[in-house]
Amino acid sequence: MNHAAEMFSLRQAVATCRTHRQALQEALEDLYRRALAATELENLPKEDRRLLDQFAYRYTRLQDDMGNRLMAAVLRALGEEISGMPMLDRLNRLEQLGWLPSADEWADLRRIRNEFTHDYPETIAERFERLQLALASARRLVEILDGIDQRVHQRFPDMEMHGQM
Repeated sequence: MNHAAEMFSLRQAVATCRTHRQALQEALEDLYRRALAATELENLPKEDRRLLDQFAYRYTRLQDDMGNRLMAAVLRALGEEISGMPMLDRLNRLEQLGWLPSADEWADLRRIRNEFTHDYPETIAERFERLQLALASARRLVEILDGIDQRVHQRFPDMEMHGQM
């Protein structure tokens, strides 16, 4: 891939992640204001179900697009050869380069997300606990994205001129 294509890919990945981040932050703010109690999870009104669906969708999309698109685009823009590189190696390389706080933390965030989206605990208390973990994980994802976004801006200042950053 040439440099222009790598920069285009990076701009696209950043823009996509920013869109997810914005919608996720709105959902997080609404959920914070709503302050759902565990007992309410059993019979949620339609508006609250939609809010939780919006949260779950943007939470999973942000993490997927950060992991699958943004991190790969960052590595390619930095001149790293990543074809055939397993995800764990990519995460470790990003940590090594200072672009990701911790590859282990990312793996924990991924585990939390998978448990939230794929497992359906039997008790309301367990569902509420998973929701609380997912909310904290989502806030941390936003922090990590903000750090990557800042690094992109510092490392590739010419991207700002294209209106994407």
